[in-house]
Amino acid sequence: MSTRATTTCTGIPLPIVKLNRIVLLIGIIAAIVFQQPMVTTALFVIILSAVVFGKNGSLIFFIGSRLFAKQNMTAESEDPRLMRFNNSIATILLGGAQIAFLSGKPLVGWILSGMVAVAATIALAGFCFGCFLFYQFKLQRFKLFGNRAQINEQKTA
Repeated sequence: MSTRATTTCTGIPLPIVKLNRIVLLIGIIAAIVFQQPMVTTALFVIILSAVVFGKNGSLIFFIGSRLFAKQNMTAESEDPRLMRFNNSIATILLGGAQIAFLSGKPLVGWILSGMVAVAATIALAGFCFGCFLFYQFKLQRFKLFGNRAQINEQKTA
């Protein structure tokens, strides 16, 4: 899951991964406390850009790269595919929350947003549920398709 960062490492430094989780958690808590769905909309847009454009389109990566510049040089890193997978799950849930808010079902919106906050909290505590899902997905894909899945993945990378 994590590897030692070097100057040539293309992974996401763990301080930035942690910042991503903290931003999601604090943003969603603030949105719930103040009953402001627009905060979840802002989080949705921020995370969506990271999913679509990777770390080059991530506001959190941009800020974290500057805030934690010294730490990032020696920090362990996470596979960018794993970060994108986790952010994709958050984007789907926050996108669903936006649909719920717009369709007059705020309770559903808050529940979907809350699921992202719970996942971020659990990840900050040390267990990344999205990582678990990612590796289960990879394992099941390998069981179904064998090496063909790895070969196709290497072609697209």
